[in-house]
Amino acid sequence: MLAQRMMWIVWPAFLVAGVLEVVVFAMFDPQDMQWFGQPVEMSRQGIYTLSFFAFWIITAGSSALTTLLSMSPFETNRCPMVPTERPDGCPKQESCCEQPV
Repeated sequence: MLAQRMMWIVWPAFLVAGVLEVVVFAMFDPQDMQWFGQPVEMSRQGIYTLSFFAFWIITAGSSALTTLLSMSPFETNRCPMVPTERPDGCPKQESCCEQPV
């Protein structure tokens, strides 16, 4: 299930990062960019690469937050382990929340 959710996050973020790369650098020339008033001492390809990864990380964070907030409380709070296998100190180890038989 985790791998499936990762694909829901990573692939759309990859595609959006590619679109952002095209849009941003269609308007700005990397050689004209400045960092704290100094020209960036990097090749165009290096700037394109770093920018793509920055866009990818930002959009992946956005997608991850959207995926997290779309989860139901049941999905968020359930524990995949049966009560007898849970480690000591686990707040879900007690049987206070179990339904009576």
